[in-house]
Amino acid sequence: MSSHGTIERRAPRRTTEIPPAPATSRPKPPRKGRLSRLLSRSAVQALLLFVALVWITPLAGLFLSSMRSERDNASDGWWNALTDPSQLSLDNYSALLKDSGIAAAFGNTVLISLPTTLLVVGIAALAGYAFAWLEFPGRDGIFLVVVGLLVVPVQIGLLPVAKLFGAVGLFGTIPGVVLFHVAYGLPFAIFLLRNYFAEIPREMLEAARMDGGTEWRIFSRLVLPLGRPAIASLAIFQFLWVWNDMLVALLFADSESQPLTVALQSQMRQFGSNIGVLAPGAFLSLVVPLIVFFAFQRHFVQGVMAGSVK
Repeated sequence: MSSHGTIERRAPRRTTEIPPAPATSRPKPPRKGRLSRLLSRSAVQALLLFVALVWITPLAGLFLSSMRSERDNASDGWWNALTDPSQLSLDNYSALLKDSGIAAAFGNTVLISLPTTLLVVGIAALAGYAFAWLEFPGRDGIFLVVVGLLVVPVQIGLLPVAKLFGAVGLFGTIPGVVLFHVAYGLPFAIFLLRNYFAEIPREMLEAARMDGGTEWRIFSRLVLPLGRPAIASLAIFQFLWVWNDMLVALLFADSESQPLTVALQSQMRQFGSNIGVLAPGAFLSLVVPLIVFFAFQRHFVQGVMAGSVK
């Protein structure tokens, strides 16, 4: 206030805005660091290429041997077919298809592998959902028994189950081999799918129940589509285990129900004279699991990586 009684008005203080700092580009990594990363990446790629070559060389040798005659296989190595393609033909495969024993063994392998895989996956999916989300008496105790069965080796049950199958008339039959594989494949399958289904958010299932969905509808329309990666991985593993099995089939199957692995093993005693049958039969036994794996490769990778990233 001035001496004349008037109020002196002060001008508002000006505020100066500080301009934002200009965006600075990230400094480029030194050339030495980029070079080291490039070299490390090249080393990893070279290692993977070497492993792939080591893995695929026996497969290529088996394939070329299966397309060469017995005389060519006895005279020189399979790699000579790379420089002389005239040695290659499909005569061995045509002869293999005409061999009634090998053709029947291949059919038995399919009749054993497909039902076993479907039964294990179907029963394990139902049991896994029940152990994960249904309340019933003794649930935890039964699940502990299932987990305990994982440590039981298959060799322990061979003789007792063989005696049981002989008493009920299943010994030496394809259903007997299928039932044995299903029984010993279920503990791991139930354990795997139960743990995968338990990761499904509870709120999602509760919302489906509030909308009037039954347990079967929730299982078939919600849980199964969400569990497709784990189910596909389990189906691949189970199919490969049964397709490549020889121990169980060697004991439980007779000459009429033996799979391809047992039929090829019986031909090994005369390897020198049966190379024209063994090579295409072994390649056929190998290529079918490869086709199954590559057909479900995307689901298999999703199943393996499930739960690794939250």
